[in-house]
Amino acid sequence: MTSASNPAPLTGIGVDFGTTNSVVALAFAGGHVESLHWPSAFGATDTFRTALMFWREGRKIAHAAGPDAIARAIAQEGEQRFIQSIKSHLASRLFAETRLYGERFTIERLIAMFLSALFDNERLRALARPAVMMAGRPVVFAGDQPDDALAVSRLQTAYDLAGLKGVELAFEPLGAAYWYARKLDREETVLVADFGGGTSDFSLLRFTRMHGALAARPLAHSGVGVAGDAFDYRIIDHVVAPKLGKGSFYRSFEKRLPIPAYYHAAFAQWHQLSWLKTPQTLGELRKLILSAEEPAMLEDLMAIIEHDLGFELYRAVGDLKAKLSAHEEACFAFCREGIEIEALVTRKSFEMWIAEDLARISAAMDEAIAQAALKASAIDAVFLTGGTSFVPAVRALFTQRFGAAKVHIGDAFQSVASGLALIAADRAGR
Repeated sequence: MTSASNPAPLTGIGVDFGTTNSVVALAFAGGHVESLHWPSAFGATDTFRTALMFWREGRKIAHAAGPDAIARAIAQEGEQRFIQSIKSHLASRLFAETRLYGERFTIERLIAMFLSALFDNERLRALARPAVMMAGRPVVFAGDQPDDALAVSRLQTAYDLAGLKGVELAFEPLGAAYWYARKLDREETVLVADFGGGTSDFSLLRFTRMHGALAARPLAHSGVGVAGDAFDYRIIDHVVAPKLGKGSFYRSFEKRLPIPAYYHAAFAQWHQLSWLKTPQTLGELRKLILSAEEPAMLEDLMAIIEHDLGFELYRAVGDLKAKLSAHEEACFAFCREGIEIEALVTRKSFEMWIAEDLARISAAMDEAIAQAALKASAIDAVFLTGGTSFVPAVRALFTQRFGAAKVHIGDAFQSVASGLALIAADRAGR
């Protein structure tokens, strides 16, 4: 079957299941590539937010994904549970399942529910599925001591549960590399850096043209579980958490004790925030409030958890990062449900907070270059993609190392999926 807008047959599908956003790209015979669009309350979008929202409808548990989950998060329609950054749990043996309203949900089931919604698309229903579908995976999964084999197994199972059987997995920066190289007319050695929400991934490839066809020889791959979410954590930890009781004290049996660090450590990480909304955690917080020296701060913390304000907080943090990419200082502002947090943040402070993260990203880049046994001068081009590539301190890692003329910035969200679709089309052709 062919497309009304593009009469060529569909030859490949590329899927970028991301920590923050997900994208699906379609490749057609002849090399045309386009991204899927989905309706949303703000108009059609070509990025599908990687989020789920759950709520009760009578005795049943209902859910929404992507733009619909965001719409419910903003509207705050009664008691509900907002879940984001689910990809960050894939490689963790500590997270196997959770219970929502008393029902068991494995990580594979949660991701499958999301993927089913991602592929519930009118455009796709009008097309015959091609022989090959490529899905991205990070070079190194997020988390402490990530289990790569476990993550891959879980991800493959989730695709199968979603009815997307036979999906092939490929490194995400490999997809971005193909998208960059599609117009190359000469040989190049290319370093690709893909910055997602949970991971920063690097691939070094040698591209050649043989009989008009693009050929790629992978030279090295590396990655680290540090990216946009880690930068968000630094902002939460330095700007928000101190306003919500971090570093304050409570009294117990005449002893002055610090508020347990667990609440703020979990609170500052998007993939853990939704799991704080349990009767046990909220009950413990209520007890702490009664004996806290600054109870109003903990009351605000509990209000954010109870009212599922994680997405609103995420937007405020994202706005600050975007402003600091363009200006030397910016105002952080979060005002919801009687909670008011405002602070002036300088780019210099932000870069100090993320210095350790930048060092780990730089070390992962060095690892890829060392694996390939190359010198930096032997790299012809550097291709950056992903939202975190717009952070000036991140971009400076590459301009200072390779020179600004070699550094190219790709589409922050579309490059990986589009390149994976081209790889799928090439494999189908072979």
